[in-house]
Amino acid sequence: MPDPSAGLATVLLEQDGLLQRYIHRRAGHAWDAQDLVQETYLRLLSADPESIQNPEAYLFTVATNLLRQRAGGRLTGGREDSGLDDVFERLATPCEAASGVDQERRSQRLQELMGRLSPKCRAVMVLHYRDDLSYREIADQLDISVHMVKKYIVKGLAACRQGMGRYE
Repeated sequence: MPDPSAGLATVLLEQDGLLQRYIHRRAGHAWDAQDLVQETYLRLLSADPESIQNPEAYLFTVATNLLRQRAGGRLTGGREDSGLDDVFERLATPCEAASGVDQERRSQRLQELMGRLSPKCRAVMVLHYRDDLSYREIADQLDISVHMVKKYIVKGLAACRQGMGRYE
């Protein structure tokens, strides 16, 4: 019978570079990223190897949870396939605690507004607000200029704020 912990070691070796880039992009500082990578490895190695069905997914889930903890818990919930739910949640958060509109209705309204944006503008918003990519990273990924990334973000935020302002 193969040793399950040997499989975890293989996953760590195979995913090392990708995990480090993933954490570094989101942590912002090399020293934070290195600490989080080490903590991720420790948690993976201290887990029961037989209970982990998908070690790669487990590794990145642990990393994401550690990033959220490091950020002070400001990110919550899982990431959906489209990635829009995280954007909706972050943009739909009311500015005032006394807001009379419930979160679910605000989120639905914001989904409608984001659906009206051009596909490129929506992609820029998702990459910036969900993936926390810099303007330069978004520009490189979408093959557009940094200036256009800024324009899309301004346009997207303006449309969302204007539509949400009329909604309240």
